[in-house]
Amino acid sequence: MNLLQRKQQAKIATQGVDLLKRKRDALVADFFNIVRQALTAREQLTKISEEAYVMLALAKAWEGREALEAAAMADRREVLVDIEVRNVWGTKIPEVAVKEVRRTLLERGHNPTSTSLRTVESASNFEDVLHAILEVAATEIKLRRIGEEIKKTTRRVNALEQVVIPRLIGEIRFITAVLEQRAREDVFRLKRIKQKLEAREQTH
Repeated sequence: MNLLQRKQQAKIATQGVDLLKRKRDALVADFFNIVRQALTAREQLTKISEEAYVMLALAKAWEGREALEAAAMADRREVLVDIEVRNVWGTKIPEVAVKEVRRTLLERGHNPTSTSLRTVESASNFEDVLHAILEVAATEIKLRRIGEEIKKTTRRVNALEQVVIPRLIGEIRFITAVLEQRAREDVFRLKRIKQKLEAREQTH
């Protein structure tokens, strides 16, 4: 019973390693796809930020710091995102969808007659920066989650391959050796009994 149990456990552990390796391969493929997205998002953020800060410097030079600060304080708001959970081999990966961030002049609470074109463009540029930041955050959240799951899966594979399966194989060999030894002893005993019976029959 112990031998059958260990063989079954070894079979399940081997199947588990195969499944975990396939899961890890799928996650790694997903990881590198998202790395490319993350790099693109980072590059886009850098480009948009540079443009935004150039326009901000121009607006500050022409309109003055106080005017820009007053425009920035006009209308604050919450920025919403949609989060869906995608299942990849039993791993829940958050998908963050960024909603439209840009607003019209009136939605920002700016007065069309007193707000300069440079201030409007600067506000629009920084809304683009905010959108780009959210895009970067969305990819990096996924990268972190998938990276953690890849590490966890790799640890499980290593534990099964290097600890659990070798231990089970060792136990199978030990039990098999014990059973074979018992079988040899039983055969030897049966031969002795047979010899005794034959010797007894000959004396009679």
